[in-house]
Amino acid sequence: MDLVEISPNVSPPVCKIMDYGKFKYSAQKKAAEARKKQKIVEIKEIKLRPMIDDHDYDVKMKAMQRFFEEGDKVKITLRYRGREMAHQEIGTKLLEKVKADVAEIAKVEQDARFEGRQVVMVLAPR
Repeated sequence: MDLVEISPNVSPPVCKIMDYGKFKYSAQKKAAEARKKQKIVEIKEIKLRPMIDDHDYDVKMKAMQRFFEEGDKVKITLRYRGREMAHQEIGTKLLEKVKADVAEIAKVEQDARFEGRQVVMVLAPR
């Protein structure tokens, strides 16, 4: 048994007689259990093109919905190739459509911004 000082800053200091090794062991077990239960949020990426077809869009939306149900964030990357840069409004409309379709299950964490020839937007589950 050990004499352990519990709170040294009060007057008089509080001490307790206990098995310090057992106390350290149980504290270590509690910390490990807390680490095991925590959820690590991942960022999943969905890549789109401005001229995506309806069925391909639906498949991407189902995948996005599954990611949100798992608690992950989704990074949407819209890549322009060649002459598509001349019609950026098509890509903007597509991203607005994505925002509207996932509005009830997700919120926009980072709005759409250009990075070279691609537009990036990050969505997080509600």
